[in-house]
Amino acid sequence: MKKIQKWKSQFIIVALGQAVSMLGSHGVQFALIWWLAEKTSSPFMLGISGLVAYLPMSLFSPIAGIAADRYNRKFISIFSDMAMGITALIYAVMLYFFDLPVWTVCIMLCVRGIGSTFQQPAIQSIIPQLVPKDQLIKTNGWMQLLSSGSFLIGPVIGAVLYSFFPMSIVLVSDVAGAILASSALAIVKIPKLEKTDKEEQHFVAEIKEGLQVFKEDKRLFYIVAAEALCMFFYAPLSSFYPLMTSDYFQLSAMHGSAVELSFAVGMMVASLLFSSVLKVERKIRVSFIGLFGMGSTSLICGVIPPTYVGWFFFAASCICLGASGNVHTIPLTAYIQETVAPEKMGRAFSVLTLISSVTMPIGLLFSSPIAEQVGVNVWFFISGLCMILLTSLVFIRYSVKTEASEKRYNEEKTN
Repeated sequence: MKKIQKWKSQFIIVALGQAVSMLGSHGVQFALIWWLAEKTSSPFMLGISGLVAYLPMSLFSPIAGIAADRYNRKFISIFSDMAMGITALIYAVMLYFFDLPVWTVCIMLCVRGIGSTFQQPAIQSIIPQLVPKDQLIKTNGWMQLLSSGSFLIGPVIGAVLYSFFPMSIVLVSDVAGAILASSALAIVKIPKLEKTDKEEQHFVAEIKEGLQVFKEDKRLFYIVAAEALCMFFYAPLSSFYPLMTSDYFQLSAMHGSAVELSFAVGMMVASLLFSSVLKVERKIRVSFIGLFGMGSTSLICGVIPPTYVGWFFFAASCICLGASGNVHTIPLTAYIQETVAPEKMGRAFSVLTLISSVTMPIGLLFSSPIAEQVGVNVWFFISGLCMILLTSLVFIRYSVKTEASEKRYNEEKTN
């Protein structure tokens, strides 16, 4: 009983610290994007801001995964979080005293992108070091619930602060979040990983070993392949949300905040179900269902008329979009934490980070000119349609391969 209470208390401290950090980050992110949208009214500029934020992830994800497996994950997470906070503080001070051009925000977003690249695989790999395997679905559900709560409240805080204070003051909330998250993680004792000879392999060899995880597990390979294909269309949508509200529906920042809130409500509902009542046996199939839901809802968002009533339907669709995202993510994360060896887990999660970071800039470069010409609502429709088609094709392939493997296994067992 004492051991159970210990891991639970340690997990809660880490989770709450991360939630506070994400609360500040989501608030600042919403304010920054809205600030750019108001000053430029350009999908292209928003696309560029997303590009510089995700490009560092494309470049540094392999290194971040190896670092999470080779070095102290706790130190990496704290250092990365504090580096992002300090960057926000420096930019806030400069913005307060100088009239900086809009493009300078891209420098801060780039540095924050580097910090996030190292922090994500480290903190995701720490969780299974604290939590028993049979509790990973529930704890990932709680992590996503806290993340969703931060995603829910953060944009509201960001919108309120942006309405009353200059951007330099808004940035300070991110600094406070980083300090609290780092302090929470610092007081938790993380069990040490057992050292192996493989940890001192060459850099390229370690990257190949991380990729080998997906090659050996075909179930994991197919769901990650489907995610990679879908993210090319889905990832840019996050940069276009403000323009859907401000340009397509011609509404204010508070309405934009309400859309973000709706998305977070959907995430919270799904997270709450996973952390309490849902028991998932076939995690990969459930993750595929989440991708189907993301595609279907994106398609619906693209055909909603640009009226005030239409905006309510858009906000409702965002609830389904947020829920579908967690239906995809939570089972996939738990599956990796359950099946991948601890000494390879950082590299496995860095591959997921690499997918999102590569598809975001490529998707933005492709989608921004199209959205500029035909409208962001049309890109929502195109994205949804392509996601449904691609997920269907990969799922059919996955089903055929899985059935064949199960049939061979049963035949060998019978013989």
